[in-house]
Amino acid sequence: MNLQPANAETIAAATRILRGGGLVSFPTETVYGLGADATQGQAVARIFAAKGRPSFNPLIVHVADQTWVAALAHCDARFDKLTQAFWPGPLTLVLRRRDDCPASDLVSAGLDSIAVRMPDHPVAQALLRGVERPLAAPSANASGSISPTLAAHVRDSLGQKVDLIIDGGACRVGLESTVLDLTKSTAAILRPGTITAAQIAAVIGPVDVITGDQAAPTSPGQLASHYAPGLPMRLNAAEARPGEAWLGFGTCAGAALNLSARADMVEAAANLFAMMRALDDSARYKAIAVAPIPDVGIGLAINDRLKRAAAPRP
Repeated sequence: MNLQPANAETIAAATRILRGGGLVSFPTETVYGLGADATQGQAVARIFAAKGRPSFNPLIVHVADQTWVAALAHCDARFDKLTQAFWPGPLTLVLRRRDDCPASDLVSAGLDSIAVRMPDHPVAQALLRGVERPLAAPSANASGSISPTLAAHVRDSLGQKVDLIIDGGACRVGLESTVLDLTKSTAAILRPGTITAAQIAAVIGPVDVITGDQAAPTSPGQLASHYAPGLPMRLNAAEARPGEAWLGFGTCAGAALNLSARADMVEAAANLFAMMRALDDSARYKAIAVAPIPDVGIGLAINDRLKRAAAPRP
């Protein structure tokens, strides 16, 4: 069985697998990642094959410490301020790749930039320090499907395509990281997350927010149809229609599941993917209707994921 509890023995085994070019799924504070040694091109290619992921969609490279990034990318004063404020944590920074960057070109999808972050999870940290190499690690699910917040989600989505799945329990945040582009003079949020534009602006000044579909993404999570369940989704629903499962928020009498009955955005973010997955049951429902989510703060990130989940399928 390739799903094992998080302990020293499992992490040691995972370290050997990764150094040997294999794939390991591990928990972070956001979602479960599908990790490979970022310096081994064939190992990174296995991520794309396992996920069925378009080759033009870049991957996030995870590091154990901000000092690791100097070997991968060019870092400026904004990088220093942001990592002091938010790392380890759910903030991914897109930087200019160094010409001698040891990471495979596949992680950047041929771009001259690289996306990096430092996860805030003891298992992820132990694994990175054990491997002593950066790990490319998108979410551990089939491309375009709901992101995994439990080890069982990884097993159900990818099965034996992963050499080892480390079970570290439920992800604390449950929503992918904010992605911030630092390759231009004005920083820009490419994917919203739980670290908001206002929080970032308080550290480095003005921040743009890039919206709209990305046919050729410059960062992870920019495809128009992404995080999608098998059932169609209807957003901003005041109630469920016949055959629909209603995913509620706040006061929603009759909801099949409620992201947060007390309208707590953090709770809603943590529940989002697990509840979408639970309602994605074609034997019981024909579609999923989702109650309105306020488009402020973390709600921006939640609505971003919902819009992508509801987007027309390619």
